[in-house]
Amino acid sequence: MLKRQCCRAGCGQGAVATLTYVHRDQTVVLGPLATYAEPHAYDLCAHHASRLTAPRGWDVVRLPIDFTEPAPSQDDLLALADAVRAAGTPAPAPVVDDEDAPAPRLRVVRSR
Repeated sequence: MLKRQCCRAGCGQGAVATLTYVHRDQTVVLGPLATYAEPHAYDLCAHHASRLTAPRGWDVVRLPIDFTEPAPSQDDLLALADAVRAAGTPAPAPVVDDEDAPAPRLRVVRSR
């Protein structure tokens, strides 16, 4: 898992909270950073999460949040190292056995 950043334009801080909207209930939910980035959820840094406001008439549900940025775990670092190592290794050329190779197609040319 790579470090996720705040979704606010121009903000490069690390995300600590996730914001979601429940349009049907006109509710904004601000909670701890989600395990996975979702397309309809917004990651926010501590500054933007603490200053969050909702549209007029909407409710805000604030779940308990740890406002410290999560540090990369050992597993995250190993996964990143494996990905870099795999990207730098050329893929082996496929071996084609003559028996498994498709027969050559013949081109039929008709004279006029």
